[in-house]
Amino acid sequence: MTHGFDNLMVLDHPLIQHKMSILRSVDTGKKKFTELVDEITALVTYEATRELPLEDVSVTTPLTTAIFHRVAGEQPVVVPILRAGLGMLDGISRLIPNCRVGFLGMFRDEETFEPQPYYEKFPKNLASAPIFVVDPMLATGGSATAGVSFIKRQGGRDIKVMCIVAARAGVQTLLTAHPEVKIYAAAFDEELTPNAYITPGLGDAGDRLFGTL
Repeated sequence: MTHGFDNLMVLDHPLIQHKMSILRSVDTGKKKFTELVDEITALVTYEATRELPLEDVSVTTPLTTAIFHRVAGEQPVVVPILRAGLGMLDGISRLIPNCRVGFLGMFRDEETFEPQPYYEKFPKNLASAPIFVVDPMLATGGSATAGVSFIKRQGGRDIKVMCIVAARAGVQTLLTAHPEVKIYAAAFDEELTPNAYITPGLGDAGDRLFGTL
């Protein structure tokens, strides 16, 4: 897919495309929707963690002792943007069970479409940890941009953003403010509605995850 952003990775794996087609459907209920977000997140995590550092370790197998590799350095920090970002947490935690979790609560002002923070809690030592900010929908980019800015003020440096659907406007906003940040998305949609929802999109991810439609 040609989208024109060097730091946007849209993952076009057949399994992701298949699952996204079901996730987007208005006929997909809450249980299936939640399961698909979890599965797609795990697939995105596989690619987003490709640059984690490794160290040599000696391992004794049933046949011999040899040198292999394990993830090195500070434990990764996952920061879901509340509330919809919580739907992506299990998919990451299964692959990185030792990850530390921070929380950043923001809601969108429905008149200005600007993010309004209401809660934050972060682990220590952000400066030396790989950080993954997760939010299913990168629409206007306001919440993700504000979230990355907030994490930088807490000392975070190695920051990546993971989402399910990214819109052109949101990617542009985020990368204009934070050009070094890499974005990993399962899908890329061009347009926003007048109410700043991604189209064709999949609706409000938080409402579909938590049954608040």
